[in-house]
Amino acid sequence: MALFRRFFYRKPPDRLLEISERVYVFDCCFSTDVLDEDEYKTYMGGIVAQLQDHYADASFMVFNFREGDRRSQISDILSQYDMTVMDYPRQYEGCPLLPLEMIHHFLRSSESWLSLEGQQNVLLMHCERGGWPVLAFMLAGLLLYRKQYTGELKTLEMVYKQAPRELLHLLSPLNPQPSQLRYLQYISRKNFGSEWLPSDTPFALDCIQLSFPPLFDGGRGCRPVLRVYGQDPASTTSNRSSKLLFSTLKTKKHARFYQQEECSMVKIDIHCRVQGDVVLECVHLEDDLVREEIMFRVMFHTTFIRSNVLMLMRDDVDVLWDAKDQFPRGFKAEVLFSDPNAVPSVVTEEVPSEDENGTEGASPEEFFEVEEIFSNAVDGQDGRGESGAHVVKESLQDDDSIEMIWKEEVEHHAFQDCASDEVNHKQEGKMDSNRSASEKNILGERDNSIPSKVIVSNGTSNMESEQ
Repeated sequence: MALFRRFFYRKPPDRLLEISERVYVFDCCFSTDVLDEDEYKTYMGGIVAQLQDHYADASFMVFNFREGDRRSQISDILSQYDMTVMDYPRQYEGCPLLPLEMIHHFLRSSESWLSLEGQQNVLLMHCERGGWPVLAFMLAGLLLYRKQYTGELKTLEMVYKQAPRELLHLLSPLNPQPSQLRYLQYISRKNFGSEWLPSDTPFALDCIQLSFPPLFDGGRGCRPVLRVYGQDPASTTSNRSSKLLFSTLKTKKHARFYQQEECSMVKIDIHCRVQGDVVLECVHLEDDLVREEIMFRVMFHTTFIRSNVLMLMRDDVDVLWDAKDQFPRGFKAEVLFSDPNAVPSVVTEEVPSEDENGTEGASPEEFFEVEEIFSNAVDGQDGRGESGAHVVKESLQDDDSIEMIWKEEVEHHAFQDCASDEVNHKQEGKMDSNRSASEKNILGERDNSIPSKVIVSNGTSNMESEQ
């Protein structure tokens, strides 16, 4: 069978990397070169021409991970070729991950698109500057979700190998893989299927206990400051948003300096209510109470908290690329939770005013509308909005010295497949000649309720909501 597949294998179009059958990535995502507007149009036009020749009867869906809130350039270009483009954010509160409900929506949409009976749909993946870390994670998640690969670490590393290692280091000051692996493990769970819904039970995040944290100031000790980001408890289920929920005040009273001999156990009280996706960031505060040095960061989802504790070892937290050896082998972070009724619904005492610019959220209706594209095509039934997705504003500060995208005169990439040939299943089927028309009708029936940060673009219909 493997020999049979090799015999009939068709070389993918130039400038595209084949991840799996009918799933491709634009090779500009692996480059640090810059294309001007005309060069970028030429680049995309050449790829589209090859795709249309390679898949004469296919339809194309593009998932793009964009920078900021502006409408993406790829949407403007590919809509001219009657290609549907879905724009996703490229991070969540500084982490190269997306909220779990948004990840779930992406996986379901991709699976539906690739599995439509009698059609040979193609999925194209693209990211704008700085988006490679989240794109790599989403690709690994898709391969695991479709059971084409097994092993979260092996799959993630395999995808990351498709680009120079330096690219990940350049785009992410912290190693994001520990948190990304945690979310890939969520995806791999048996109950993370099409009907998965997050738990609506909140938690009270009581405190964090650090055992043997890294030492600063020449080994004298550390002054830890914690920040907690997550779903705004004041937001409604129809308009979820994320914000800074807690921050240690930068005073000597609240941000205590722990001497080396005291660092075998450091307890930091938090007492805030959390639910859903949570980012916990710990920094060391210098003696001037102004300068900071990142200690670690971790992202998790409260649905998977067991026995009211999240135990984190040295390999479970995101740290600077060259800082892992600074963490003693005995390092441990215990995040302790309790009954949410034990704390007020909104904690404001220790949240600095300058960080109160909460990130805006998208309503479940934004993805409910998009799901109709897939669910109507599969069974003709009405879609059901199951993914109340969070969409957040960019909080990363781009380094002006980093010019990303979008051109690289390189030879064709060959995907480094480390799985057995048996996991690649050839799907056959003729393309319905009315497929494009039906998709246009589905898109044309949509209203304008999609928030501006999630845009679905089509050759004849560009939907962008008004806030």
